[in-house]
Amino acid sequence: MAKYRSNLPQLNGKTILTDGGLETVMIFHEGVDLPLFASFDLLRTEAGREKLRAYFDRHIAIAREAGVGLLLESTTWRASTDWAAQLDLSPEDIDRINRESIAFLEEIRAGAETEETPMVISGCLGPRGDGYDPGALMTAEEAEAYHARQIGVLAETAADMISALTMNNVQEATGVALAAKAAGIPVAISFTVETDGRLPTGQDLKDAIEAVDAATDGYPAYFMINCAHPTHFSHVLDGIGRIRGLRANASRCSHEELDNAEELDDGNPVELGGQFADLIRSHPQLSVLGGCCGTDHRHIAEIGRAVKGAVRAAA
Repeated sequence: MAKYRSNLPQLNGKTILTDGGLETVMIFHEGVDLPLFASFDLLRTEAGREKLRAYFDRHIAIAREAGVGLLLESTTWRASTDWAAQLDLSPEDIDRINRESIAFLEEIRAGAETEETPMVISGCLGPRGDGYDPGALMTAEEAEAYHARQIGVLAETAADMISALTMNNVQEATGVALAAKAAGIPVAISFTVETDGRLPTGQDLKDAIEAVDAATDGYPAYFMINCAHPTHFSHVLDGIGRIRGLRANASRCSHEELDNAEELDDGNPVELGGQFADLIRSHPQLSVLGGCCGTDHRHIAEIGRAVKGAVRAAA
């Protein structure tokens, strides 16, 4: 059952946390081999599912301590047809994986949700290509056609919404939004930015958001930034009220530096929490807050403390 599809808590006065860098945790902390960064591979075995349950349990505890909601993001960032082909999976296989990922989150929500901590189930989409490199750009129509299958499958599940993470160009983001609109499911578009706060294509973030809104009649429920450090984007947030979510990297490194790094840079969790506190104070519309590459439960706990402090200050 899509419990919140027509009434997303994060759009109605409730702050919600997200998890951290799932793939980071599984690869660097748990020693799991995730082919092509495909975290849905964990669903194949009971041992993998137990790791996922433990991972989400930690974040549920953090959200409860902060007195906020939690976004349960599915393991489907790589669960689209081009990536499936590289993993020797058929389109039917990947359809099943998308359904199973949401069903797994349904089980978690059923056993853990409270009135104070609502849990929104999000079907996660990733880019068709490399999240850091736009490569050969699709048209919006091509992007809509590509993402329509995964979005259509997710729209038939209990997913409350779609989160399109690490979008790096306007055309693909527009195509995702149009596919979600056709399927009748809310969508959050999350752009990634370089150290200068611009998209990897060089486009200004505000211009990119306005372009997607113009091409889709403002269909996205909200926009986000992910896979970047607060020092990369804090200076470009003023005047962009459509941004309601942030999933930050732990590291200050550029995308190129992260790609070439041989060791995990997990940054400074306390410092990151302080940066989120500053952002919450200066941009009160922010209601979806969490981590991306390099982050784990320590970073989310600090972000939770920042959120709790902001709630107290506003009371």
